[in-house]
Amino acid sequence: MSIFTPTNQIRLTNVAVVRQKRAGKRFEIACYKNKVMGWRSGVEKDIDEVLQTHTVFTNVSKGEVAKKQDMVKAFGTEDQTEICKQILKKGELQVSEKERHSQLESMYKDIATLVADMCVNPETKRPYTVGLIEKAMKDVHFSVKPTRNTKQQALEVIKKLKETETINIERAQMRIKFTVPQREAKKVRTKLTKIAKKVEGENWEDDEFNMVALMDPGCFREVDELIRVETKGKGSMELLSLKEVEEGDEKF
Repeated sequence: MSIFTPTNQIRLTNVAVVRQKRAGKRFEIACYKNKVMGWRSGVEKDIDEVLQTHTVFTNVSKGEVAKKQDMVKAFGTEDQTEICKQILKKGELQVSEKERHSQLESMYKDIATLVADMCVNPETKRPYTVGLIEKAMKDVHFSVKPTRNTKQQALEVIKKLKETETINIERAQMRIKFTVPQREAKKVRTKLTKIAKKVEGENWEDDEFNMVALMDPGCFREVDELIRVETKGKGSMELLSLKEVEEGDEKF
């Protein structure tokens, strides 16, 4: 005896569900795990690598497919691939409590790693370990925001650690070499020395001026624009090293 299976039901397992409510109706799509964030960040560009099926559901777990008239009313089209893309872009990713906890833990570690990479102890000029940064983050009761990117949150952590003086920390400096035509050199030199943390060397030649200085990474755009504007594009800046730290492997 054959078993009747409703044609409007599709059974899927081990899926990541993205859900969006439109026009009073709930719409869901079934995606492969770990692919949704890649699509949203632009890393993954093949929609077939993200979607398990180009089908719009009202309930993925029950295999209930959305009605054509509801899709047209909510999205203005019945093109299910296009609707899937819209839901992927703005929908809410449904994850289990265990997955959510694991995701937050992973982001917490990533943020701590970024902070450790970007900062040093200003007294020793040596970097902190990721473990010590994590402990400091706990001390200031930092909470991960899953919808914000890790770099933004790492910069927030640095600001918070400096404000609370939990640990002695500052952004590691960039070492930059500036080359400026002699005609604009005096004016540019005056402005650069005000921005620089430390001027390490200067060299006046017949037709140009060179300076090597340590700069806060947050000033990069400012000095880049300064060189371009003041020299009318004839000056240049070369990043010699991204972090200015003391030699050796010792970390605190």
